[in-house]
Amino acid sequence: MCNMKKYLVHPVFKKISKIADDNNVDVYVIGGFVRDIFLKRQSKDIDIVVIGDGINFAQQVAESIKPQPVVNIFKNFGTAMLRSENLEIEFVGARKESYQLNSRKPEVFSGTLEDDQKRRDFTINALAINLRSSHFGQLIDPFDGMMDLNKKIIRTPQNPDKTFSDDPLRMLRAIRFATQLKFAIFEETFQSIIANKERIKIISSERISDELNKILLSQQPSIGFRLMDKSGLLEIIFPEMNQLKGIEVKNGKKHKDNFIHTLKVLDNICEKTQNLWLRWAALLHDIAKPASKRFSEQLGWTFHGHDFLGAKMVPVIFANFKLPLNEKMKYVQKLVQLHLRPIGLVCDEVTDSAVRRLLFEAGDDVDDLMTLCEADITSEIDDKVQLYLSNFKLVRTKLLEIEEKDAVRNFQPPVSGEEIMKTFSLHPCKIVGEIKNTIKDAILDGVIKNDYNEAFHFMIDLGKQYGLTNKAINK
Repeated sequence: MCNMKKYLVHPVFKKISKIADDNNVDVYVIGGFVRDIFLKRQSKDIDIVVIGDGINFAQQVAESIKPQPVVNIFKNFGTAMLRSENLEIEFVGARKESYQLNSRKPEVFSGTLEDDQKRRDFTINALAINLRSSHFGQLIDPFDGMMDLNKKIIRTPQNPDKTFSDDPLRMLRAIRFATQLKFAIFEETFQSIIANKERIKIISSERISDELNKILLSQQPSIGFRLMDKSGLLEIIFPEMNQLKGIEVKNGKKHKDNFIHTLKVLDNICEKTQNLWLRWAALLHDIAKPASKRFSEQLGWTFHGHDFLGAKMVPVIFANFKLPLNEKMKYVQKLVQLHLRPIGLVCDEVTDSAVRRLLFEAGDDVDDLMTLCEADITSEIDDKVQLYLSNFKLVRTKLLEIEEKDAVRNFQPPVSGEEIMKTFSLHPCKIVGEIKNTIKDAILDGVIKNDYNEAFHFMIDLGKQYGLTNKAINK
């Protein structure tokens, strides 16, 4: 049996081993930390299984560490967690579980190490290492997890139907691990996902979106979305994405498969950024194409307005997944709405005004918008891709030139609403907003410079058009 002593170099393992010996209790490190040793991945989360009282054991470990860390106890789950240096360590008593049909919350009973390994989701996560001094570092692998690691396979320790029926989230976890590790899902295991897919409906939106985020943060997220599609899970958990699939042909004219296109855009952008929300923008940039699809004898298939409609869909999708409805959502919404705009700036005759308006609307997110637009080039013809990329380089140059000259990114009109009201003795009213917007438009259109004095005199002239003077009263 393989000995893993050389990998257990952190001092906390020696402390755990001594406390286990002093109490004559068998203790093991199990799960992802062990798996990641063989995958040569850094892991700061350690799961410790105690054959006995995990909470009491955690408290003893905490007392042995100086300064003594706080122990967070979760009595409902029989677990305790503490932080030591850069590690997060969770302790739990070995257990076996029994599930009810309509819940993923099990009844928990004390058990053996083998019971605890059986309840694990996949064989590669059921590997355990003994921490008792007499067998310190001994690897325990009853379900051939090492073989599956070597073969790059995701497989369940028990009958997969039981594993997935007990906790349906494990179906998404299988896909997530396959995506992150670029492993294959064992055929029997994958067929069980297909058979049990409807069970995913009992899982909360928060748990599902957490797995989706981990898939999106992987190197090649398209792997996960293709597996979700193939298994039938996509249609259940993300119907808007599922509706992008397919090619329709009419009178010999067809459109591209927008599902495949979206996955290419997503993979493209993942080569450029680790920003989760920019990856969400790539995923959702064409989400409204099915709803906006129309056929014209002259034009063929069109998707007019899918950018604006898509922006309206973003809050709904975020709400469905219980994703944050804050600035992150607004950021994704903005990029979806603006993703077609930069290509319109390619032509030489494009006015400075058009460039200013894009800079104003995109603000500090203009660079991310350009990254999204460049990722959106998915033609199979390399010359066409290079042409589009060259065009976007020209757009970036125009944006930089106008920004340096006019400083309109995130600008606020030099004259505030308060100053408009004070100048014309107005109370808050429609006219104040109209004057402020007209000043903004004049700056963006190049009628006046982004300068206080020019804006103030322009405001006075506007006031005259409304019949206002410095001594005017609110009409």
